[in-house]
Amino acid sequence: MSSETASTPPTARPGFRQFAWAGIVLALAGAAFFATKGIVIKLALLEGIDSVTTLTWRMIVAVPIFLTVGILGYRKKLAQQPLGAPPVLTWPVLVQTLGVGVIGYYVASYLDFSALEYITAQFDRLILLTYPFFVVLFGAIFFKRKITLPMVVALLVSYLGIGVIFWHDLRIEGDNVLLGAALVFGSAIAYAAYQIMAKPLIDKLGPQLFTSIAMSGAGPAVIAHFLFTHPVGDLAVSGNGFLLMLAIGTVSTVLPAYCISGAIALIGPERTAIIGNVSPVVTVGLAISILGEAFTPYHAIGTALVLGGVFLFTRKEKPKVKVLEESTA
Repeated sequence: MSSETASTPPTARPGFRQFAWAGIVLALAGAAFFATKGIVIKLALLEGIDSVTTLTWRMIVAVPIFLTVGILGYRKKLAQQPLGAPPVLTWPVLVQTLGVGVIGYYVASYLDFSALEYITAQFDRLILLTYPFFVVLFGAIFFKRKITLPMVVALLVSYLGIGVIFWHDLRIEGDNVLLGAALVFGSAIAYAAYQIMAKPLIDKLGPQLFTSIAMSGAGPAVIAHFLFTHPVGDLAVSGNGFLLMLAIGTVSTVLPAYCISGAIALIGPERTAIIGNVSPVVTVGLAISILGEAFTPYHAIGTALVLGGVFLFTRKEKPKVKVLEESTA
């Protein structure tokens, strides 16, 4: 799973609008980079590199970068902190952030990476796109938020689209599609939980320091999983495989994280999230052109329904999602 976190948008200031174009470019770049994740994983599978090994390499490449940025950012915060101010980072916040990182960057990512062994990159990305529905569902269960009719309609439209693709692929691929879809739904649920638990921690630490700590918590969990299930020698990969491992850690993880953080700083989280909805379209294009995945009328209808449902959800539920986010602070 990639590092797509949000922070509070900047207040209006002179000259801010002239930087909006840069925020849009960064949001588009972040969505495009993130869309490469499933493609890289699929290419790694073709090289004989399984999902756990790919996830482990993702951590080996990305964690040192995030950790370095986090340490530099933490030192900068300490230098700017006035005397007598509360500490930037406390032990309870550190432990919570490490735990949330395990959920978002280990559990959710492991389920997603594993799902790609059974379903197409297109189908995987579309199911993941529905995670905001689980965010609202958790809000209704744990924060007593009302589930509105527009949200239900948006949900039904999106899942109708998923059902169309699922029905088509199930007839061709059989039970593998059922297992893959179940894994990626589990990933979407875990990522939704991560989003809810991450919000108050991001507010306290800022997105860069939070991501650095969260990735640092997930890294050891992923490596421990690898060592329990694989011999260390499995980390030795071929030339093409090594390039793919570098790509999953940089192009598909580090670059989208910082592009999206930059976009949020310039245009705010809501506009960044809306622009981010182009990500599955990019995934579909790459899956067809690079992986040779089929794109039938069923896939076209299903993709349109999923994207339409997400658009309706974003348009109708955006103010209420903001209320949910504030309620978790």
